[in-house]
Amino acid sequence: MEQETLSPGFWDDNERAQRIMRRQAALRDQVTPWRTLETRTHDALELSHLIDDEAAPDAALVEEIEREASEIAADYDAMEFKVALGGEHDGSDAILSIFAGAGGTESQDWAEMLFRMYLRWADQQGFQSDIIDRTEGEQAGIKSATIEIAGPYAYGYLKSEKGPHRLVRISPFDSSSRRHTSFAGVDVMPVLDDDVAIEIDPNDVEMDVFKASGAGGQHVQKNSTAVRLVHKPTGIVVTCQNERSQTQNREQAMKVLRSKLYEVEQERLEEERARIAGSHKTAEWGNQIRSYVLHPYQMVKDHRTNAETSNTQAVLDGELTLFTNAYLKHQLGDE
Repeated sequence: MEQETLSPGFWDDNERAQRIMRRQAALRDQVTPWRTLETRTHDALELSHLIDDEAAPDAALVEEIEREASEIAADYDAMEFKVALGGEHDGSDAILSIFAGAGGTESQDWAEMLFRMYLRWADQQGFQSDIIDRTEGEQAGIKSATIEIAGPYAYGYLKSEKGPHRLVRISPFDSSSRRHTSFAGVDVMPVLDDDVAIEIDPNDVEMDVFKASGAGGQHVQKNSTAVRLVHKPTGIVVTCQNERSQTQNREQAMKVLRSKLYEVEQERLEEERARIAGSHKTAEWGNQIRSYVLHPYQMVKDHRTNAETSNTQAVLDGELTLFTNAYLKHQLGDE
């Protein structure tokens, strides 16, 4: 990497050079703490060997070594956890999409609750959120929404959210106050660097334009700036209406389409590996990753890690650390 940085013409493509420099800095930030910890461990061992040779070692020195050993162990645990964020795209920004399940208003309202939850989570992390698309429900809630969330390891943390989410509550839309179960799906993809090879034949993409509008008819545009892309070979549909111009919306939609096509290919490879291993499992609503129960008791439980909390309001207000961290530890095998 250093050789490429110093090579002639490296800065001719400034955007590519900046990406390489950021990648270099990120790798250095990953390696340096481990080297520091290695040095601290070596020094502590050397010191412990010295006092082992003494008939009456100094009590204060023994206490200092024990304290250092404890701190090294704690730092090691924290750094080992970060290994779970070492995936190819874990450091990338994320594109998060929410889709209401079957059930009309109930599921659409649940989808909007999740939409709010993720926006609050991003805000708590100090991340930037950009609403790419939002389709309102007929009576309440949303049918779907797509958000780009930018921040360090946004995808690495949010990948834990991919899958069906189940809500159990007394419906505010039921005059008989009956309990309802609703589902909404969440999809999470990394924002890809331009270096990632995803070939899209322009002839495979059909583009429609339409007038963008907000909730309740607010911010209705006079010109057709919103863009809908249809990738004909896969049937993937992407819409974007957040930007002010048609060109900007098309660029944003193409970025989402690239990420979706990458995710489709990764899922295909994973399914093929699972089929060969004999462990393929069909994704369906019954395979919800997490349940949010608001009645008859309060509980949010992740069915993959068994992490749970009774503080449902905090979770719906964006406090997802318990679940994102449990998922990462689960990935490391530390259930």
